[in-house]
Amino acid sequence: MEQYEKIHQLYHLIETGTVADLPGPYKVGVDLGTADVVLVVTDSHGNPVAGSMRWASVVKDGLVVDFRGATMIVEELKAEVEELMGITLDQGATAIPPGTVGRNAQACGHVIAGAGLEPICQIDEPVAAAKALNINHGIVVDIGGGTTGIAVLKHGDLIFTADEATGGTHITLTIAGAYKITVEEAEILKKDVSQHRRILPVILPVIEKMATIVKQMLAGQDEYQDYPVYVVGGTATFSGFGEEFSKAFGREVHVPPHPLLITPLGIAMFG
Repeated sequence: MEQYEKIHQLYHLIETGTVADLPGPYKVGVDLGTADVVLVVTDSHGNPVAGSMRWASVVKDGLVVDFRGATMIVEELKAEVEELMGITLDQGATAIPPGTVGRNAQACGHVIAGAGLEPICQIDEPVAAAKALNINHGIVVDIGGGTTGIAVLKHGDLIFTADEATGGTHITLTIAGAYKITVEEAEILKKDVSQHRRILPVILPVIEKMATIVKQMLAGQDEYQDYPVYVVGGTATFSGFGEEFSKAFGREVHVPPHPLLITPLGIAMFG
């Protein structure tokens, strides 16, 4: 799948700190997540050119809670990518959880503006993920640090979207409580792939709750029963997540490679 190749390419560029030799004009996307901030640059066709990311806690449940901290991180990421590419980035796109309105919705745009990027558009996070996956017909479930959002697309048109405040942070809190450790220690443990098999039974109720949330969002919508379901977001990187989510959801779900980077890539494509 061509889109999966783009995701692998973006992962490689971020991991190696390199730039793809592709001509402009370029598009920029900034994903202000609960656990991380990612800046991605693509060419006009959506092919990854460069990217950078930071683990951070400047957003909670989709809301910017540390405006200055978020702005400083975007400034740093922007400077890193600009140095790699040898150009100045001056415009960018952002995304928000579905249903975010008012000043909460405007905050992400203000953050990147403060970092020197003129905000040119803002979209729902699962819609951005669908763009990155080139989905014209299907359901995208975007599980971030603080929220679980979905987007349903039919013939390329968005026909339904919803969001609820349950995400990877709740898994971290569950781990912290089960092992009587700090939230910071639990976050480190959650990211340790070698520990995933041991931790999975502990966090299984949270995964089942996420699947139940999505089922409830789609309740009564029989026409969606045959739509393929894709799960993205950092939480989906947990070993065995896709299998357990499928069991609880009652339908097979697809977890693309490097699910943490899919929404950021889609945001850049809109940029």
